[in-house]
Parts: sequence; C-alpha cells; structure tokens
Amino acid sequence: MPVEMDRTEANSGTRAVDERLRFDTSALEAWMDANVEDYAGPLAVSQFKGGQSNPTYRLDTAAKTYVLRRKPPGPLLPGAHAVDREARVMAALGDTGFPVPRIHGLCEDESVIGTAFFVMDLVEGRIIWEAAFPDLSSADRAAHFDAMNATIAQLHMIDPEAAGLADYGRPSNFVERQVARWSKQYESDVEAGRVPAMDRLVAWLRANLPPDSGNARIVHGDFRCDNMIFAAREPRVAAVLDWELSTLGDPAADFVYHLMMYRMPAGMFTGLDGLDFEALGIPSESEYVAAYCHRTGRETLPHLDYLMTFVMFRLAAITHGIRGRLARGNASSDHAAATAALTEPLADLAWKQAQTARL
Repeated sequence: MPVEMDRTEANSGTRAVDERLRFDTSALEAWMDANVEDYAGPLAVSQFKGGQSNPTYRLDTAAKTYVLRRKPPGPLLPGAHAVDREARVMAALGDTGFPVPRIHGLCEDESVIGTAFFVMDLVEGRIIWEAAFPDLSSADRAAHFDAMNATIAQLHMIDPEAAGLADYGRPSNFVERQVARWSKQYESDVEAGRVPAMDRLVAWLRANLPPDSGNARIVHGDFRCDNMIFAAREPRVAAVLDWELSTLGDPAADFVYHLMMYRMPAGMFTGLDGLDFEALGIPSESEYVAAYCHRTGRETLPHLDYLMTFVMFRLAAITHGIRGRLARGNASSDHAAATAALTEPLADLAWKQAQTARL
C-alpha cells in the first residue's frame, strides 16, 4: 500500500505556474479584453495545486478574480480533456439554477495560449478534500452530507432536453459503453503498463453487464466532496466543479460513484470505511441511498454491487491514466505520482467488490 498523502495540503491553494504549463499572458489578456464582459487588466496568473487532468489557473485583476481551465499541452488520448464540453454543460446547467460557476467564454483557438481553454468565475467558499469533513461538529457534518445528497439528486432530476443538452451524449446503454470506454482506455495506455487485477476486472465487467436502465440524465462523472465548493458559513453547495467526465447516462451509476466513499478505506481518496458514522454524524450507506431514492422518486437502487465494482474500476483506470501521463511527461499536478501509485490498491479493492457482488 502506498504512503497516504495529505490531500488537503497537496491540493489547497495556488503556486507559481509550472514551467511546462506556462503560456503568453499578454495573448490571454488580449483574448479576455475581447471576449470577457467588463474585463480590465492587468492580469496576474497562478496555478491551482489541485487538478490531475486539465490544468487550472487563478486569474487575478484589481477588480475581479477568474479561473481558467485548459487542455494540457503534449500528446493526449483521443476524447480526453474535453474542456469544450465542460464549458457547455456548466453554461447550460447555470441557466437551470443548478450551482455552477458562470462561464465567460470558451476559446478553441490553440494559437492563443497553446491549447483550448475556457474562463469562468471564481466562486468563493470552502473546498473540503476529505469526505469525513474534519473539524466540523456532528450536526454540521450531517448537514453537509445532506447538502451533497440534495445536490446530486437535483442534477439527476434535470430534464436534459429542457436544459438544451439532449444531444450531450448517447442516452442508451450507458454502463455498457462506459465499461467499453474505460477498458479500452486502460488497455491502450501502453506507457502506463498492465495491472493483473485490472485485466480480471475488464473480463468480469464485460461478462456481467446489467440491462440498460433506460433512464438517461445529465451525469457529472466525478461527483465527490472535493469537486464542490461549499458556502463559506453554511452547509450549502455553492458550485459543482470538474465536469470533464460529464455526459448523458445512467444516474444510478453516477450516484454509486459518489457512494463509493462508503466502500473506500479512510485515507484513500475520499474514503469513509472504518469510521464511526454515528459518532461523527455521518449517515450510514443505506440511509444515504434512501435519501437519494426519496429525492429522485426511486424505490430502490438496482445493480448496486455491479455499479460499485465498475466505478472502482473506472477510478483505477483514471489513476492508471495519470501514470501514463507521467510517463509521457504531461501530468499537470505535483502529486501525480502519489495518485498514480494508488492504481493497484484501487484495482484490488474493485476486484474484492466483484468477488462478493450480489448480481
């Protein structure tokens, strides 16, 4: 098992822009002057510590602070780092009243800073990097869990057609296509190497596919506490971030990815397993599922064990991809190596889920 890293320390705040990820600030200022309403420079640029996939920057002016998110430079896997999709889904969801940052503009002209990017508002508040919500009272912790549950339920109740996102993805056979996508991404990333448990999982997931749910909704794809900004002084989700993996799909699979925190060991990503939920004010897994089902009008959450195995496999495939980016020299985070080292433990954990799954 790799050494646990302090995710709060590793991800909080900003730093000087990495040499590999620098760009012509004057070119960005000219673009913002032409495309961002009420923009006034000069501009100071720093890089957020967090973010394993798309490099993210803080843009400070005298009057306002923005956030820039871009594709990383260098060779990329096909379909990855889709900043255009992130910008589109956030703009559409913002119009429905869902909590996302305001999008100011998307630039797909690579001559400006070297890769496509978009600019959005910086939302003030708190990012909580650990799902145990340290330093809160049990009552406040329970309220934050309820806020997360309500927010993902709100997302899954949005009608994609009414939001202008009916063509945001293929509405059918989501889980089957996701298994195929992440299996292919794992198998094609030769620089990252092969992992025996991942090979077993690919075969198991293909052999045990559940029937299609037939209930496509907008799915976030990476809904975790650290991809949200909570209001500064209340248990409310002020903004949901990091929409790179969003699409149309099965909302149950999206919720189970969020639910995965209950099956992950404390200290691994946002894991909770092994903690005293009652003492901490954390709802049990079954209580959390029941709250989501109530909010979305469901009676049950079918195929939970299969979906749990899949989402753990997918997370392992993501960390495997970070290992590949390290090998190719375009990993965007200082702690990419520590995250990549979690690939085998995650794959082993997913395989244990598969071995005990009730199908």
